[in-house]
Amino acid sequence: MPKAFVLINVESGAEQEVVDELKKIDGVEEAYFSYGVYDIITKIKADSMEQLKDMVTRKVRTIGRVRSTLTLIMMEE
Repeated sequence: MPKAFVLINVESGAEQEVVDELKKIDGVEEAYFSYGVYDIITKIKADSMEQLKDMVTRKVRTIGRVRSTLTLIMMEE
C-alpha cells in the first residue's frame, strides 16, 4: 500500500482552511501545521501508485489557496 508525505505551501492565513479540507479526503491519515519552509505536512495512503498520484494531483493540489507541494513517496518497510 503506497504511502507519501506531502509538504504544502499555502497562501498566508489559509493554513486552517487547507488542513480542514485535507482531513475530508479519503486516504489522508494525518495533517499538521509546520514551521519553516512548508506550512503543512500531511501523510496519505492509497491502494496503488496510480491512486496515490491521483490523490496528490487531483485532490491535494486543487484545494483552494494551495500554492505548491512536494511529495515524498515512502519505500516499503
